[in-house]
Amino acid sequence: MTILVAYVARPEGRAALDKGIEIATRRGERLVVVNAGPGGRSEDDSIVNGYEVERVEERLATLPIQAEFKQFVRGKSAIEEIQEMVAALQVSVLVIGLRKRSPVGKLLLGSMAQEILLTVDCPVLAVKAH
Repeated sequence: MTILVAYVARPEGRAALDKGIEIATRRGERLVVVNAGPGGRSEDDSIVNGYEVERVEERLATLPIQAEFKQFVRGKSAIEEIQEMVAALQVSVLVIGLRKRSPVGKLLLGSMAQEILLTVDCPVLAVKAH
């Protein structure tokens, strides 16, 4: 089985990574950390830069379990990429990070986390940043 972590270079992404590492290590399961987005937009801060990729890969390399980082920037939304990975891998749990938003912000902007919770076919663990 696989623990899948949806990663962004923000506090909520780091919290999801920490929890994913904790669970995968405790269970002895494979860990896949995914960063995804459509790309092509300069304001898209969900795609991590090369330095951040190296930092995450170095951290994963020190783990006593099989762990890998995958980044997708190919025109699909992060939600579509995560849904495809859940379908392709035997995911025992998907770990996502949550950020605090006002009720109005949730209403106007929608919620990526909510869409993931409603559409993926595996258990989802949502964690808040410390």
